[in-house]
Amino acid sequence: MADQADALIVGAGLAGLVAACELAGRGKKVILLDQEGEQNLGGQAFWSLGGLFMVDTPEQRRLRVRDSRELAFSDWMGSAQFDREEDHWPRRVAEAYVEFAAGEMRPWLYSLGMRWFPVVGWAERGGAFANGHGNSVPRFHITWGTGPGVLKPFVDRAREFRKRGLIEFRFRHRVTALERRGGRISGVRGDVLIASDVARGEKSPQEAEKNFSIDCPCIIVTSGGIGGNFELVRKHWPERRMGKLPKFLVSGVPHHVDGHMLAITGKAGASLINMDRMWHYTEGLRNWDPIWPHHGIRILPGPSSMWFDAKGNRLPAPCMPGFDTISTMKAILATGHDHSWFILNQAIIKKEFALSGSEQNPDLTEGGFLDVLKARRGSTATPQVEAFKEKCADFVVRDDLESLVDGMNRLGGNLLDAGRIRSQIEARDSQMANPFTKDVQVMAIRTARNYLGDRLIRTAKPHRILDSAKGPLIAVKLNILTRKTLGGIHTNLDAQALDTAGSAIEGLFAAGECAGFGGGGYHGYNALEGTFLGGCIFSGRAAGRSAG
Repeated sequence: MADQADALIVGAGLAGLVAACELAGRGKKVILLDQEGEQNLGGQAFWSLGGLFMVDTPEQRRLRVRDSRELAFSDWMGSAQFDREEDHWPRRVAEAYVEFAAGEMRPWLYSLGMRWFPVVGWAERGGAFANGHGNSVPRFHITWGTGPGVLKPFVDRAREFRKRGLIEFRFRHRVTALERRGGRISGVRGDVLIASDVARGEKSPQEAEKNFSIDCPCIIVTSGGIGGNFELVRKHWPERRMGKLPKFLVSGVPHHVDGHMLAITGKAGASLINMDRMWHYTEGLRNWDPIWPHHGIRILPGPSSMWFDAKGNRLPAPCMPGFDTISTMKAILATGHDHSWFILNQAIIKKEFALSGSEQNPDLTEGGFLDVLKARRGSTATPQVEAFKEKCADFVVRDDLESLVDGMNRLGGNLLDAGRIRSQIEARDSQMANPFTKDVQVMAIRTARNYLGDRLIRTAKPHRILDSAKGPLIAVKLNILTRKTLGGIHTNLDAQALDTAGSAIEGLFAAGECAGFGGGGYHGYNALEGTFLGGCIFSGRAAGRSAG
């Protein structure tokens, strides 16, 4: 293909692959650049659980979940809380995405070969008012094959287009500048990095062996977010709104998710908006078998674990497992400490603990329904969860509460009083004798079990945490885990990058996380989960259908 192409894409993750396939499907020639090697094709989507936010699907209806575009859009607006002048396009993109998720999304992806686990997950449940943050109903559709399963149709199509001469991959190409000529984008220049055979996700060497430049009238930036770059996370962190970010963080994304292209695209004239909106998690574990620097794994919890701050105070509603990430983050950071605690028992961890990531869920990534039932309805938690319980430094497992708190104090700085912890757990346990309660978390547990999917594989039967027959007792030290960028390059519905005056920059497009998953921040302040991969697909498709 030499350097002749109709479009050049910077970033070979999910959004870039979707855009490339759309362009090539129209007969356009595409060059796809990425600073990592081919072993990282697909980017951080590979490591995901493969969840997609979809609305009114057959999977939902089979579980007696009534959903609609109107309800989903109400939930989205209540969560996004758009309040800025620059939120015009993010709101328009959000509305278009919900329309897509309630209509064409599932049939289109199904036609490409995707299939979904029959139990729909209920993520980010909110916990306040019906017009506030959270999913009113389960909408988190886990793709069979997890993240690799989401990528597969697009990776396969892209490789087929490569055979036909329509897509050329150029790995280890790091863009350092976007060129403009005559008021429009005219190409890119950058460095060719030295070859590297490090495994997928591992930190690769960044030394350059030579320079490159490519002329092209159409550039699509799909370079991802900033979650692997703690310096940029701290630079943009909204301390006044959220509280002081702790010194100790773990990373839910590889080192190459560094935000490198954001400043470069801004220097080329694109407006960067909502960079203070981020989506990091409060349930991070230090990975006992790390792949990338500061590698963290998120617990995907069911609703039953009791959540305490670093001083041993139970977090108030809606700060409950799986309900309201931002409210919980604020509550934890308000203590001035860098961690919080789950306290639970073996009966809860067995049914309610899952871990984020394709590599932590081989039954969903490589197996089938019977494999999932065997792994998740057995006498123990999944082998991966049990491995973390045994080997991760953030777990404490004991037969009695006093010994448990002693172990917690050894990990967390001797801040906890065993008597106070006991009184709070016993108060919660006292609410188990009746099918009614004044404890909001116990109400939430009982409500969760009204949903067939949760009752089957995600929510333990209500019981006393201090019941010795349900033991041993378990404490988990939870760290802040960096993950998603909710702001970024300002774009319109066609994924065209906009300048600071709001005008489209001719020849420049952006999609995926670097564009706040569309519009420069279509989540607003809160995410509903499944909208990250969904946003990459939606905005990448828009870019591929508009560019070139």
